[in-house]
Amino acid sequence: MLKSSPLSLLKVLALIFKFWSWWTLLLLMFEGALGDPQINSLIKACGKLGPTRSINFKKILNATLEDLRNQSTRKNYFGTSHNVMGDDTIYGMFQCRRYLSNTDCAACVAAATADILSCSGGISSHLVYDGCSLRYGPFSFFTEAIRGVNGILCGNQTSKGETNKDDFSEEVKQVLNKLQIATPKIPNYYAATKTQSIYAIAQCVETVSANSCHDCLNRGFNSIQGCLPYTDGREYDAGCFMRYSHKPFFADNQIIDITPFLDKGDSRKKLYIIFGVLGGVALIIMVFFGLCRRLCAGLSFNKTMRVPKGEVPGATKLKAPINYKYNDLKAATNNFNEENRLGGGGFGNVYKGTLKNGKVIAVKKLFSGQSKKLEDDFESEVKFLSNVHHRNLVRLLGFCNKGQERIIVYEYMTNGSLDKLLFGKEKGCLNWKQRYDMVLGTARGLAYLHEEFYVSIIHRDIKSGNILLDHELQPKISDFGLARFLPSDQSKLNTRFAGTLGYTAPEYTIYGQLSEKVDTYSYGIVVLEIISGQKSTEIVKNNYNDDDDHEYLIKQAWKLYEQGKHLELVDKNLDPNDYDVEEVKRVIEIALMCTQASPSKRPKMSQVVVLLTSKAQLENLQPSMPVFIESNLKSQGSNFGSNATVSSDSILSAR
Repeated sequence: MLKSSPLSLLKVLALIFKFWSWWTLLLLMFEGALGDPQINSLIKACGKLGPTRSINFKKILNATLEDLRNQSTRKNYFGTSHNVMGDDTIYGMFQCRRYLSNTDCAACVAAATADILSCSGGISSHLVYDGCSLRYGPFSFFTEAIRGVNGILCGNQTSKGETNKDDFSEEVKQVLNKLQIATPKIPNYYAATKTQSIYAIAQCVETVSANSCHDCLNRGFNSIQGCLPYTDGREYDAGCFMRYSHKPFFADNQIIDITPFLDKGDSRKKLYIIFGVLGGVALIIMVFFGLCRRLCAGLSFNKTMRVPKGEVPGATKLKAPINYKYNDLKAATNNFNEENRLGGGGFGNVYKGTLKNGKVIAVKKLFSGQSKKLEDDFESEVKFLSNVHHRNLVRLLGFCNKGQERIIVYEYMTNGSLDKLLFGKEKGCLNWKQRYDMVLGTARGLAYLHEEFYVSIIHRDIKSGNILLDHELQPKISDFGLARFLPSDQSKLNTRFAGTLGYTAPEYTIYGQLSEKVDTYSYGIVVLEIISGQKSTEIVKNNYNDDDDHEYLIKQAWKLYEQGKHLELVDKNLDPNDYDVEEVKRVIEIALMCTQASPSKRPKMSQVVVLLTSKAQLENLQPSMPVFIESNLKSQGSNFGSNATVSSDSILSAR
């Protein structure tokens, strides 16, 4: 009888394990006759290569992809992951088409995970298969529906006969139109339907809003019609996927009845409107007779309408901000630990805090003793600012006033400040759509401060570091209204400078003349930074035959504009296929209009919003030369008027 050694036994076990692994893989790949993970690649968008990625980055990328792959094996069709190590952060997301079996979904995600690793040198990547999609990046994109990486893929066959082509195209349009209406109303944002000759699906990322899902599918519906009369078509975007085919790509038992989710309730809505109108009329009549009775009873109508003392006519009723306890904020920030410090500025330092209920907040600890106004009117000023509400302004939640401590509590912005994404480790990660949204959102926030709130608020310190980004990368202006704590006088010639070098308008820098147009100027500088990815205070070598061998951003932008070379200003990290050339040129010209020497020539921020959102021509609104302040921009002093020199026409003559 032969004796087997322990070594030979291990070899046998290893062979058995290897055979079992291959057999399991085969079962995963060929489960049932219809088993198909549908790993036909539609798009593989590897992000721009950033700096050499750290070991931490590679570790958390692998951990993120592994987590997503494991989620897919647990019968999930959608999953997200978020990992942090040191200064590196990775967000990841996968989604499978819900007509796949659980096994096919897992197989599709496994294939995508292996495929996307070839993009690991990039800071972000996005891969779309027929059966699933996979994406990772350095910021939260879970609620993003529309972005630059989108497209269509069409088949190459058409239905036979001209009449059939027209009928087929019309049938496809009707089916896809119903899908774009119904899908945002269905749980998990997924629908699959068929007609006599068409199979079609629509799907949205489960973390987007219903409105975002509808907008994404609406754009997809308009785009995918470009495939007609071909018998197959696919459209994909960051947050949605749409496909039709004359061939079955899912089983008939996977069909979802979308009829209940179509606009069938029009008659019911009409009834609601009718009853609402009738109710409103009845209410008006009741109020009218009520007033008449009060007049007849001898009550003074004017007395009832008198504005209470101390309130501002036309203002909304002010709601009190939360009065936080100092010890609660101290505990939330770990005693204002330096590790929790998010940043600082002329008014104070900001710390990240987590309250006992888990709510994350931003705590701004103001420098004590700035002014007597800060001591006397702190609570009333904070109450005033807490009622400034706009989607593009950071919300003030509350305050703390204890002894010498003056603290303001804001909502926490997940993606930090704009300057970190423009100039920090993730430089180049923003696409044109995201940059344009930041340009427009910031303009809307400033327009609200200047013209829509019942008291005009001049920010004075608009810069990329004061524009924060929420989880959807939407811009929110921070630190507005803090200049109210500075001493002021009636002449608007403020002795206390509140601004940042490289962003501040020359008339304010040199002469202290303050108006809303100071913010407009700063906004124009920020827009140039967003487009170029270059700091306003950064010196760059020029390519011109003049005496200067270097220049700052605004001077560079003006010279390129004069020569009709706008696009040389655009960030080299941007893919030229990602933006519309005319749109970029238009935004550059609007930014230069905001930085004109004469404040009177600069547009109001409400006008800037109109210029950005309309397609009107700018021929009659061509910008004039800005003022170039050749100051020591590397200095960190706040009042540098005495050091500044003007290199174009003087401000006074320009005015």
